[in-house]
Amino acid sequence: MIRAASVDDVDDLVQLIHELAEYERSPQSVAVTAPQLRDALFTASPTVFAHVAEEDGRVVGMAIWYLTFSTWTGRNGIHLEDLYVRSEARAGGVGRALLTELAAVASRSGYARVEWSVLDWNEQALRFYRSLGAVPLDEWISFRLSGTALSGLADGALRGPA
Repeated sequence: MIRAASVDDVDDLVQLIHELAEYERSPQSVAVTAPQLRDALFTASPTVFAHVAEEDGRVVGMAIWYLTFSTWTGRNGIHLEDLYVRSEARAGGVGRALLTELAAVASRSGYARVEWSVLDWNEQALRFYRSLGAVPLDEWISFRLSGTALSGLADGALRGPA
């Protein structure tokens, strides 16, 4: 069963995020706490959304996402931040069901697209996404500004141009 996450799912979501980080070989990178995630998901104006996959009353998968906007289409889209299915529930259609629900949300809402990133070494995920009809955007390179680079640029921006 796929459903929108509830407040009662926050601890499960945090656990799944930790499991995903382990799978992606970066467990030290997770800093999110249950209160932070609860506040992001369940405020009056949430900035992030989540769906969970449940089997026999247990959360076995998640899709955490947020809205984007395309100036070219003039429409919102969905950015899938994290898709994760516990190993024992993989190959049972859970990942497909989560993505099908996001596609339905996008379609019902008039959104232009659903986008996400995948690690280049994750061949299983790459095959799965291609089987759905998703295409890699090889001409785009993702960039990230964080940590000291982010604060350094922000500090420079506050001082004005040199």
